[in-house]
Amino acid sequence: MSIDPKVIRRQKLRWRIRTKLHGTASKPRLSVFRSNRDIYAQLINDDNGTTIAAVSSRDKDIAAIAGNKVEKSMNVGKMIAQKALALGVQACIFDRGGYLYHGRVKSVADGAREGGLKF
Repeated sequence: MSIDPKVIRRQKLRWRIRTKLHGTASKPRLSVFRSNRDIYAQLINDDNGTTIAAVSSRDKDIAAIAGNKVEKSMNVGKMIAQKALALGVQACIFDRGGYLYHGRVKSVADGAREGGLKF
């Protein structure tokens, strides 16, 4: 079984991006993972290697909302911003994870900005 060349390309992009981005406790990294069906967002403190908060489109609150994948991605961004603000995090670094800043990934970023996160 061979590995899909698109997956290898995205992993190389992801590693290249990760060498330049580093999240701290005061300014964590907002990491996005996009599958074919769902989207996941995490706030990560790279100093400790811990996840501060995580939200996905599979959560009951977001899955119950009707709409297409882009709209659900916007809700994921808003929800991660709410969790971040509740934890006292005002700003973050956006990690697109090797995906193009377009469509669902952009929608997560826009939702997080609407929710009050700065990056």
